[in-house]
Amino acid sequence: MRFSPGLLLLLPLMSPLAHAELIDDINDRGELRIALEGNTPPYNFKEGDKLTGFEVELGEQLAKEMDVRPSFITTDDADLLPGVATGKYDVAINHIAMTAELKDQFDFSEAYSEKPELAIPFQKGNPAFKASLDKALGRVKADGRLKALAQKWLEGETPVAKAQ
Repeated sequence: MRFSPGLLLLLPLMSPLAHAELIDDINDRGELRIALEGNTPPYNFKEGDKLTGFEVELGEQLAKEMDVRPSFITTDDADLLPGVATGKYDVAINHIAMTAELKDQFDFSEAYSEKPELAIPFQKGNPAFKASLDKALGRVKADGRLKALAQKWLEGETPVAKAQ
């Protein structure tokens, strides 16, 4: 049997093991798995048994805009980004600066804070998820919710002012 070169390029796409887009997994589950440390006020911390803080409320707003529920998983620094890289978590919302080193390992949302340049990392190669996350973040910025969260939690730190 002869295969044309074009057919060989399609074989990985037809494989049942072909990589599914992250947004499809999230929509199938109906939840966005958000990793954070849960011990860094005012960004994310526990009040009694309840998680709260700027990034917790931001994660809730983003999940709502994406029409899924947020699922917060507290973890430590050693597991946070490796867990995102392996797919254990969908995103990490833990005041992570978008550095050149991390950009080699992860894709990022648009920034949600100007000081320092904070953004949300997720597995590389998920353009539909990036578009969905950035669209959700854009709506949260555009209607003033991000600014209100920053005023509530960050005592005057400036969030990114305009939707991008």
